[in-house]
Amino acid sequence: MHATLLVELVTEELPPKALSRLGEVFSAQIHAGLSDRNLVAADGAYQWYATPRRLAIQVPNVLRVAPDATAFEKIMPVSVALDAAGNPSPALLKKLEAKGIPVSELPKFEKRLDGKSETFFYQATVQGAVLDDVLAGIVAEALKKLPIPKVMRWGDKDVQFVRPVHGLVMLHGNRVVPGQVLGLESGNTSRGHRFLGEKEIAVVSADGYADTLRSRGRVIVDFVARRDSIREQLEAKAKELGATINRAEGLLDEVTALVEWPVVYVGEFEAEYLEVPQECLILTMQQNQKYFPLLDAQGKLINKFLIVSNMQVDDPVHIVSGNARVVRPRLSDARFFFNQDRKAPLASRLEKLGSVVYHNKLGSVLQRVERLEALAGKIAIRLGAHADLAARAAKLAKADLVTDMVGEFPELQGIMGRYYALHDGEDKQVADAVQSHYQPRFAGDALPIGNIACAAAIADKLDALVGFFGIGQIPTGDKDPFGLRRAALGVLRILMETPLPLDLGELIADAAAGFPAGTLTQPVAAPLLDFMLDRLRGLLRDAGHAQDAVEAVLAQRPTRIDRIPAKLDAVREFLRLPEALALAAANKRIGNILKKAEGAIPAPDVALLREGAEKALFEKVLHLTPLVTSHVAAEGYTEALRALATVREAVDTFFDQVMVNVDEPLLRGNRLGLLTALFAQLNAVADISRLAVEK
Repeated sequence: MHATLLVELVTEELPPKALSRLGEVFSAQIHAGLSDRNLVAADGAYQWYATPRRLAIQVPNVLRVAPDATAFEKIMPVSVALDAAGNPSPALLKKLEAKGIPVSELPKFEKRLDGKSETFFYQATVQGAVLDDVLAGIVAEALKKLPIPKVMRWGDKDVQFVRPVHGLVMLHGNRVVPGQVLGLESGNTSRGHRFLGEKEIAVVSADGYADTLRSRGRVIVDFVARRDSIREQLEAKAKELGATINRAEGLLDEVTALVEWPVVYVGEFEAEYLEVPQECLILTMQQNQKYFPLLDAQGKLINKFLIVSNMQVDDPVHIVSGNARVVRPRLSDARFFFNQDRKAPLASRLEKLGSVVYHNKLGSVLQRVERLEALAGKIAIRLGAHADLAARAAKLAKADLVTDMVGEFPELQGIMGRYYALHDGEDKQVADAVQSHYQPRFAGDALPIGNIACAAAIADKLDALVGFFGIGQIPTGDKDPFGLRRAALGVLRILMETPLPLDLGELIADAAAGFPAGTLTQPVAAPLLDFMLDRLRGLLRDAGHAQDAVEAVLAQRPTRIDRIPAKLDAVREFLRLPEALALAAANKRIGNILKKAEGAIPAPDVALLREGAEKALFEKVLHLTPLVTSHVAAEGYTEALRALATVREAVDTFFDQVMVNVDEPLLRGNRLGLLTALFAQLNAVADISRLAVEK
């Protein structure tokens, strides 16, 4: 017999930020436990539920008793089981007695090779698991595997969980499955909404669980359905007000985890608070109060917000006024911090950075700022930009770290710096760079705009990379406490996507030169370049570039990152030519020959050319060299590779008719010199040998 199984654990309010994950893991573990015991299909569907006060799973087609199964049990090697006459040995008789297997079953034993020896195996029937016997254990094991950092005890029970538990429902169809979990006996009684629903609800059938809780308990148990309901209500209310919702990462999920019967109301605050930067107001409403701020058509904050309440009432005036009363002090604090911070110029706060430790081996934040100031100025000069503005932006970039507003809301660093810089009368480019020097902060984030902002952003990220590599703090595995992978990707994206004509090797050297002698105790230049090229490799693959093309371009350890997209495009076009793969294979062959060459290889001498094929190849290389060099210098990489494709016939003929490693030293050296000259041209854009197909 099979029927739908329901397991529900009723608790006190669960951690909201972890609720969806708890619900998913709880259900996945229970389903796995059932499938391991053949009580349900391993690929069968199931539904997980989670509200602030419950975790639950609903699994269709669960058997009451699993079918019996056949298993082969290893007994012992035949040589040990039988004596010389072929009769059962004392060891075998003892083993059979211990397992309750009669000797008469011996003819039914199966002989198999186990390693190098022939071994007896006994075919036994394993009785199928009984749901009533195993379900409580499955649930208990699932609870142990939940991602819970801390557990608690309550009352006089010797049990532990993330929150106190008050009820356990285990239903198979309409039948209670007996069992005990966390000191609770199973039953069919659930609980409704604290105020809107019935306190205790008898769940008659596992199939009707969600509908019963909704109708009698005023609880939407499905996390996804509850989230969709909230989203729809938010969008409808915003549309009524002619506004849009300022969305925050994770806020919708967190609010979904705080309510069981969501209802959205409109709150309001005094318009005078809008004089405070809207980022401050938005953050305090979202982070502290879990409200959804509203924006007008121009993206400006309005003095209304949306509240997701757990109460549905005919007249919500008390709910709305209560929330407005709660948010007002928060907004007042933000206004106070903003006004206080503006009383002192941003530049006057630099001295305080001297007492803020950046890293015990890399000095204070003020010392770091001094390095950033110098480095940003150098980068600006390389870009032909205003060095003084870039240096000023870098100098002020970290000053807002010691303001009251950023102290309260660290997420506003850079944003507040821009507001304060503009208030102080700083150049707009400087103020913009103070904010955007942190960009890109994550994958897909916007890049800083303009050479001044880019110079400050590159300086910030490279100083961190060089500094931590120089003291041996290199990311390992999934550990990256200083965000160096993110910093590397930021530099690469700025250089490549802006694009900027800067040499990464020179930038690394400039950054390293800014540290006092003796600070950097570990090699930096080569390891850091390798690290960044490895990040670039992943970035390019994620962007959809073919792996062989990426490897061909990066094999030469390029430092002009801005040129890489054009090189990749050129390689892609080159691969469409009929000569491409043959030339790639020839290039690989040439590379292998040159690796084995001993001593210095001379430049090719026309007087030492003997065979017609080598003379023809020499003439081809002589003609191609200035042409390819000119194309590469003009960044015409597609044209350079297209020109190289014309050498294919001469190369094929050369290898068909000419022996390179002849005994005569001058002749051998001259042919190696010819191949060296050809090799340099073939690899002028990318290492095309990486495009060769392995056979």
